[in-house]
Amino acid sequence: MKKISIILAAVAAITVISCSKADCGGGWYAYENASPMYDQDVQNPSGNNFDEIKENKFVKAAEEPTSTFSVDADGAAYAYMRRCINSGWLPDANSVRIEEFLNYFTFDYADPSGDETVAINAEIGVCPWNTEHKLLRLGLKGKSLADDQIPDANYIFLIDVSGSMCGPDRLDLVKTGLCNMLDYMKPTDRVAIITYSGSVAKVLESTLVKDAATIKKAIKKLDASGGTAGGPAMKMAYDEAVEHYLTGGNNRIIMCTDGDFNVGVSGTDALVEMVESYLDKGIYLSIMGFGTGNFQDSRMESLSNHGNGTYTYVDSEEEMMKVFVNERSHFYSVANDTKCQITFNPVAVDSYRLIGYENRVMNNEDFENDKKDAGEIGAGQTITALYEIIPAEGYAADASVARFDVRYKLALGSDSRPLTLDVIAPSAASVSQNFNLAAGIAAYGLCLRGSEYKGQATLSMAYDLVNGAKVSDPWGYRTRLAGLIDKAKKLQ
Repeated sequence: MKKISIILAAVAAITVISCSKADCGGGWYAYENASPMYDQDVQNPSGNNFDEIKENKFVKAAEEPTSTFSVDADGAAYAYMRRCINSGWLPDANSVRIEEFLNYFTFDYADPSGDETVAINAEIGVCPWNTEHKLLRLGLKGKSLADDQIPDANYIFLIDVSGSMCGPDRLDLVKTGLCNMLDYMKPTDRVAIITYSGSVAKVLESTLVKDAATIKKAIKKLDASGGTAGGPAMKMAYDEAVEHYLTGGNNRIIMCTDGDFNVGVSGTDALVEMVESYLDKGIYLSIMGFGTGNFQDSRMESLSNHGNGTYTYVDSEEEMMKVFVNERSHFYSVANDTKCQITFNPVAVDSYRLIGYENRVMNNEDFENDKKDAGEIGAGQTITALYEIIPAEGYAADASVARFDVRYKLALGSDSRPLTLDVIAPSAASVSQNFNLAAGIAAYGLCLRGSEYKGQATLSMAYDLVNGAKVSDPWGYRTRLAGLIDKAKKLQ
């Protein structure tokens, strides 16, 4: 036993040294080469923490025709699933949030027109896993903006450098991603860096990106050790964002962590209360989750949900490239506090069920209450939601099935703007490629969850729907999803 302890201590010392020497150079490498960076604790996921998901049930339209939910632009659950599958095991059922699987992808939705910054669309088709039911797909698209149309940024990089962040899939990955992000930022953007372990430190005052060399130098020096004082660090980050607040700009904290706070204010409820106290300051919160083995998913999702934020999980340099480079426009919100409300026609709809969005369901009366917080949509970002419908006897071609209402704000604190769309039963059986992709993603999630509502869904069905959906796929994300479903079939 003593010999084993000595060996483990030596390994730990080597690990700490390797973390401190990590550089943020070296560029990106293909995702196929990313799995070797996974550390051994992926094989022991018992320390990970996910909130229980209680799936939405079917609701009788005659008794409650209206359903309301906040949009959710997160993609963390999808990336975490990918890490699990590529590591050789199926994800925890409670980590499978189907709305995050759907919204990981950019669908081929039309951009808004006129002075709107959101466009909405909808379609109905046969539900693949229960052909006696229908599937309603709802889509939202945030206005696309060129780089020169996006306001200057006031970013605070809030970086967890505690001992649990040591490793090539954690702090090393953070450093690489942030350095590459700087190469795509405007010279007039600003960056400050705050770190936390056993204590909190401002390692870089707010600095213009035209001095990128200074910012990168500060990033390269980061190493991991000690406990995790996440609460005090968040307070400092918000204060920093307020101090350098850009009116009309993109004021955002980008937090990189495994969520394991254990020093100072660390309880989720207390952290949420602190985050909510800054909601009226016009500051956004983006949380990037890293690592596994002690991964606190439930805490990070809760904080982002309550802090005008988004939540992603980073498992590879490919994901860093997606978040910080390919989809960097998503960091700028074109629609704030965005809510959806569907009012079903009981003549055409017997029952309905919202797939996913379990922790985003809202009270119907909160739809027009502009004081109620809801989700944000980034520039060029798409949001997709699905309802499974049991048709009533009155369901027929050209019948009115539902009314799709959306409310969103151009800026935090402004009055909301309404959008509405009548959803009509189609006269033909054809559906779009967007429908097939969404149905395939949902079928995959239902199978991974072992959902009681999966009907005849199988991984083979999910694969066929996803693989056959001929949607735009410039970065190969849909193609890689088909490969993941094929791997999941072998694991199952």
